[in-house]
Amino acid sequence: MMKKRLVLICAVILSVVIAGCNDEESIKEEVIQHNWNESPLFESVGITMIGEEGRLGFLHDNNEVVRFYPNKVQKYMWHFWGNEDELIGDFKVLGTHENSDEEIIIVPKRGNTFLSPNNGANQHFPTNMELPKSGVWKLDAYIGEEIFGSVYVKVYKK
Repeated sequence: MMKKRLVLICAVILSVVIAGCNDEESIKEEVIQHNWNESPLFESVGITMIGEEGRLGFLHDNNEVVRFYPNKVQKYMWHFWGNEDELIGDFKVLGTHENSDEEIIIVPKRGNTFLSPNNGANQHFPTNMELPKSGVWKLDAYIGEEIFGSVYVKVYKK
């Protein structure tokens, strides 16, 4: 009788733990799904950018000319705010589509070729970017091995 109670108690505890893990996992997935909003536009010395004001962004005012469309290569000027130590290293951008967890290379790793201050930012870097399909993309900008920040953009249907 004691052995059956012990087995029953263990089964109940295990069920609660498994249910708790599933709920926690569902909450994490829900949070990830709800954070896929396009980054805000902001101005720096009268120039409109998309990204995180005071940290990173690139020239973008969401007009027809600069909007992202699938497989359309366009030039985008990235801008960075930070101290000198943060702005040293190779630059690259990895992208993730809202319906996938696969990262793809958007801007290949390039040597430390940051240019001078520009448009109110401490450094800037010109890139060509192309995103393969419509939807929201998270663009993770890396300087060296560290992620510097992320910008969420919408790719419109053709």
